[in-house]
Amino acid sequence: MTGQVVGGLDGCAAGWVLVTVPAHEATVPEVTALEVTVHADLGPVMAALESGRMAAAAIDIPIGLPPLGPRACDTEARRLLGPRRSSVFPAPLRTVLGARTYDEACDLSRRAGGRGVSKQLFNIVPKIREVDELASPDLQSRLFEMCPELSFTVLWGTPMRANKRTAEGRTERMAALRRVFGDLTDAVAHRPRGAAADDVLDAMAGAWIAH
Repeated sequence: MTGQVVGGLDGCAAGWVLVTVPAHEATVPEVTALEVTVHADLGPVMAALESGRMAAAAIDIPIGLPPLGPRACDTEARRLLGPRRSSVFPAPLRTVLGARTYDEACDLSRRAGGRGVSKQLFNIVPKIREVDELASPDLQSRLFEMCPELSFTVLWGTPMRANKRTAEGRTERMAALRRVFGDLTDAVAHRPRGAAADDVLDAMAGAWIAH
């Protein structure tokens, strides 16, 4: 990274995929100014935010967990997404962060709120826990939650039609991002090891939101 940047973050098999773009352009820079990297943890991002090297970062992970009941933002996101509502699942109750197994997570969630958690949600609990431990009050104006599907909806004007993990879904999302970044074909094809194409596209949406 050279000069002050903003970033978009999405979880991936290797940890986190980070997409950065220059922070102070009047419009989002073309793809040539976009940088895609993969990090095992959020340490480098936290250091960049704390130093001011990174002005802001938008991350696809729940921040601010409820002690009881669903978050209003999750309910509203599902309403806005309509046919893509299943891409937003309720954030876990705070008590679930202490779970180390799926059965324990369901038990803790049921005792606190009357319902269990999905396997999909449990699988990202370690990443939710990582962000929860790092997101100090001082950082919350610079590290903030985003929803890729809502970002694509705003860019395209309507919710995406296909699942992001399908070829059709990737094509749709690249078409939406092309409106702000230009042609992303090479950037996605030559992505870093450990990041799937849909991870990179979601992080690119986060970079646009952060900008």
